[in-house]
Amino acid sequence: MTPFAQKKVKREMKALAVMALSSVCATAALADEAPTELAGQNAPIVEDYTYSTHLDVAKVLSMSDIPNVCQVVPVKMEYEDSHGQRHILNYQVMGNGCSNG
Repeated sequence: MTPFAQKKVKREMKALAVMALSSVCATAALADEAPTELAGQNAPIVEDYTYSTHLDVAKVLSMSDIPNVCQVVPVKMEYEDSHGQRHILNYQVMGNGCSNG
């Protein structure tokens, strides 16, 4: 793959990650730093994010760190929906290790 094609693929992957998670990131900026314990709740619902996933995020409880690598990596977000049910969302983001040069 040519360097130009590699840069294009990286830009497209970043754009997809940003579009897919823009609402999640906006909510995460307001999140508490530490997870909270919810007494009397069932086990969290674990789901994998797709473009058709409807997100009902009332409160972000925790998010995994994004590693300093230049590739797509799996991350998790634990959140509470508007009904108080806990969820764990698995999704993909571009690592923080890519340079813009």
